[in-house]
Amino acid sequence: MLRYPIGIQDFEKLRLNNFIYIDKTPQIFELLQGAGYYFFSRPRRFGKSLLLSTLNYIFEGKKKLFKDLWIENKIEWKEHPIIRLDFSAMNYRDLGLESEILDRLKEIAKKYGIKIKARSAKKYFHELILALSKTEKVVILIDEYDKPIIDYLEPEQIQTAKEHRDIMKNFYGVLKNLDAHIRFLFITGVSKFSKVSIFSDLNHLEDLTIKPYSATLVGYTQSELESYFGERIKEIAQNQGLSYENLLQEIKSWYNGYSWLGEKVYNPFSVLNYLKSEQIMNFWFETGTPTFLVKLINKEFQFNFESVEADDRILSNFNIENIYPLTLLFQTGYLTIEKQVDLGIYQLKYPNREVKQSLTVHLLGDYTDLPNINSTARNIKDAFEKHDFELFQEQINVLFSKIPYQIFEAKQEKYYHAVIFLIFQLMGYYVENEVSTSKGRIDSVVFSKTNIYVLEFKINNSAESAISQIREKQYYKKYLDRNKPIFLVGISLKNKEVEEILVEKFF
Repeated sequence: MLRYPIGIQDFEKLRLNNFIYIDKTPQIFELLQGAGYYFFSRPRRFGKSLLLSTLNYIFEGKKKLFKDLWIENKIEWKEHPIIRLDFSAMNYRDLGLESEILDRLKEIAKKYGIKIKARSAKKYFHELILALSKTEKVVILIDEYDKPIIDYLEPEQIQTAKEHRDIMKNFYGVLKNLDAHIRFLFITGVSKFSKVSIFSDLNHLEDLTIKPYSATLVGYTQSELESYFGERIKEIAQNQGLSYENLLQEIKSWYNGYSWLGEKVYNPFSVLNYLKSEQIMNFWFETGTPTFLVKLINKEFQFNFESVEADDRILSNFNIENIYPLTLLFQTGYLTIEKQVDLGIYQLKYPNREVKQSLTVHLLGDYTDLPNINSTARNIKDAFEKHDFELFQEQINVLFSKIPYQIFEAKQEKYYHAVIFLIFQLMGYYVENEVSTSKGRIDSVVFSKTNIYVLEFKINNSAESAISQIREKQYYKKYLDRNKPIFLVGISLKNKEVEEILVEKFF
């Protein structure tokens, strides 16, 4: 019986209690052979804390914990003094960030029997490193370094975020001239703030975030999934009357797809929960999507993330004073790299169905204030697939009726497009928005398994004029080689309603 380490972040607890461990020690070994100064950004619940815990026990020399793992006989097992700080476990909300850091450093000093009189966290950190390194060089492991900042990104709390940023910049500045005393430095977080704001003095850190050789340091590869969990997946397939191959593809579509310019990986938290429950659900997304994220996207009025481009500057520059929605979406795992399209330019997309469906629900819910979006989406999909466009129109108008009137008036046309685009996406269709052709720009194209629908919206004008525009500009020609029936759909919009829908089969 496999034991799934859901929520377990301590390597020793995992190993001593026979929980399954995906052996990442070959990749860890490569880190140990490198320069030893690393920054590593990944979304929450991706295994960063377990990685740091594993490094911790390696540098404690606990060889017995690594029995039968790849690294067991590959390194010299030697104990180093360790400074490990986990900012996700700090009570800075009540005690203050400076005070909390200082208290944690004091606990470490007490563990090693060291007495230090410094009163500031910066000075204490400096003296602690010097004192510990008298026997062996120090290992420094810092987990979720950015949590004291990203916890305060709401507009009314942004001043606290700036204060915490300044405290941390001052704190990390200690490390600049202590190279001779440090064996290994590893910092993890969700977001990568611009170097000028926090890590300005740590320009020797190697950023592992977008590097092919560190792409599988956390998360599960396809071969790891099948090697470690293949028998369990076969058991679930048998229980559900499915073939192993079909179930494997279903799991892949829901939980795989995360890419940082290397092999794509599965979200480990979602995979483990699925294997235990045998139910396809939104596990990772439901563990805490920040309301700030949805608010920021809505403020910028962005809703189409099916395929967007971003450069290095956007992906890596998390600036408190000016946060780009794409930066936040990428660094927190809601978007991932599909491919590099040019030097320093990347195509981003949703990693999988779990993220795509869940973020769509959140955005639609925020736009329309409708409590049961999924139920409404099912009704709309049923009507659409039966070509019952009268019922389809009725259900779409239910959504529009829930948009606050004063908000709708400010961005009338965009709201029409956003709600219809998102509802088609939630229905499980692939949607292209504002598609350029040689003769114009198509409002939307919807792809079902059997048909293609070319949509044109007209505000305060007739649905017939929308159909006429599709015909006149020959928007359908772009899709003639797909060998699927093509439907031209004209939608007339007025006064926060779909006034009329006309559908014409072209091919």
